[in-house]
Amino acid sequence: MATRPVEIGPAGLQVARTIERIRLLRGLSQRQLAERCTALGRPLTNIAVSRTERARRRCDIDDLVVIAAALGVSPTALLPVWSEPNPVARSASWTLDRFREALLG
Repeated sequence: MATRPVEIGPAGLQVARTIERIRLLRGLSQRQLAERCTALGRPLTNIAVSRTERARRRCDIDDLVVIAAALGVSPTALLPVWSEPNPVARSASWTLDRFREALLG
């Protein structure tokens, strides 16, 4: 039985674009980023980096953390920006629909 790919939503698409943008700002090739990730203990190929940046491969939390470290940024720098300045303080008043909107657009 073939598995169906999990769709990458708006938050994942934004993460993919952000990874590519920061990589290019750092002057790194996809191969160099992959080598840095591998050196940090999370083996990634340049193909995996390419697919991640093109939103053809999901970026799990372990990938996100090592890619951020390899780029020299905080993992939160790769995540979508919340529309409110302090989402944690106001999260008690957020409904499930508001969380969905923030994450999925």
